[in-house]
Amino acid sequence: MGPYQLQAAIAAVHAEAPRAADTDWAQIQTLYRMLGAIAPGPMVELNHAVAVAMVDGPAAGLAMLEPLLGDRQLRRHHRLHAVHAHLLEMAGRGSQARAAYATAARLATSIPEQRYLNTRAAAGTGRQS
Repeated sequence: MGPYQLQAAIAAVHAEAPRAADTDWAQIQTLYRMLGAIAPGPMVELNHAVAVAMVDGPAAGLAMLEPLLGDRQLRRHHRLHAVHAHLLEMAGRGSQARAAYATAARLATSIPEQRYLNTRAAAGTGRQS
C-alpha cells in the first residue's frame, strides 16, 4: 500500500461518516500512522495530531504539535495555528485558543478563512486559561 492508497482510505473513512461526530477517528489515527511511516512530512504529522486528539484527547494532540510549532517553515502556515487553536479550545484553554486563532487568521491568505478564523478568535472560545 502506497501513500495515495492511504490518503484515499483516510478520505473514505471521513466520507463514510454522516456527521463529523460519527467519524471513526481510531481508524484515521491508524491510517495516518501508516502514512507517516512511508511518507513522513509535517502536514501528515499535523493531520495525525488531530486524529490523536480525537481519540486520546487534546493533550495528546497538543504534545504532537509542539515540535511542529518550532518548525521555522511550518509555523508560518495558518493551518498549524488553526489546529493548535482548535486543540487548545478542546482542552479548555480559551485565551490561548483565541490567540492561536488570531495568528492563524493573520497568516491565512483566503478571505473566507480569515473571516472564519477571526470569528473564532473573537468568539470567546472555551473556558479561560
